[in-house]
Amino acid sequence: MRICVLVSLLACCVCASEDDSALPRLTDLTAVEAYIDSAEVVVIGFLESEQSRGYKELVAAAKRVAPVPVAICSVKELWADLSVPSDTIALFRKADNHQETLVVSEAKKLETDGLVNFISVNEVRYITEYNQVTAVGLFSSEVKTHLLLFANRGSKDYDELKERLGALAPEFTGKFLFVMVNGAVKSNARSLGYFGLKSGHLPRVGLYDGGSDMKWLLPEGQITTERVRDFCQSFLRGDLKEVKQAGAEVGAKTEL
Repeated sequence: MRICVLVSLLACCVCASEDDSALPRLTDLTAVEAYIDSAEVVVIGFLESEQSRGYKELVAAAKRVAPVPVAICSVKELWADLSVPSDTIALFRKADNHQETLVVSEAKKLETDGLVNFISVNEVRYITEYNQVTAVGLFSSEVKTHLLLFANRGSKDYDELKERLGALAPEFTGKFLFVMVNGAVKSNARSLGYFGLKSGHLPRVGLYDGGSDMKWLLPEGQITTERVRDFCQSFLRGDLKEVKQAGAEVGAKTEL
C-alpha cells in the first residue's frame, strides 16, 4: 500500500513539473541572447505571467510547430533591453537577421491556430522550401533577392544539394534568401516557367532580384558550392546586369 501511495505521489509531481515547465523560462539577458542564437528560427513569448492573454495559446501552438523552439520571458526588466514595450510574441530568424513581432494588445483575436499560422508564415530559414505559406514570409522580408535551387524531391541529389546550399547561405545573410523549389510539385510549375524551366530540366540554380524584377540562371553544369558562391558574388558586383535574363522568352511578369 505504501509503495502504491508513493508511486501515485511521484506521478503527480511529474505531471505538475511537466505542466509548470511546458516552455523554457528565460530569466536573464544572457539566456535570452543564447536562446535566440541557438537555432535558425526561435519564438519567445514576452508574457508577464501564465494568466497573460496568449500564454495558453502559445503553449498549445508550440506543440504544433515542434521544429521551432519556443520559450517564455516573464522578467519585465529585460524587456526594455530588447525593445519590447508590452506583452509580445516575437519570432527571431537568422536568415535575414529579422525580428517579427505580434503585440498582444493589438491582436483582435489570439487563438492557437492564429499563432501557428504566424510562426509558420514567418519561419524563414537559411534555406526555405517554397510553398504558399512560406512565400508570405519570403516576399515580406526586407531581403528582396532570392537564390533559388530548383530540384525534384526524390531525385538522388535533392537532399545533398539542399544541404550544400543551406551551408552556403550564412555567408550571404542579409543579402540573399536561399529558397528550395520542389519541381515535382505541380503548383510550382509557374515558378519554373518564370525561369523558362520544366521539371525535366532540373536541378538548376536561379537568382531573382525583387527590386528590379530581374532573374538569371546559373549556366548548366555541376552545382558546386564554388559555382553558386561565384554566381552570388557576380550579382553583388553588378556583373549580371548585362546577362540575358532567364526565361525572357516567356513574356510578361509572373509572380513566383
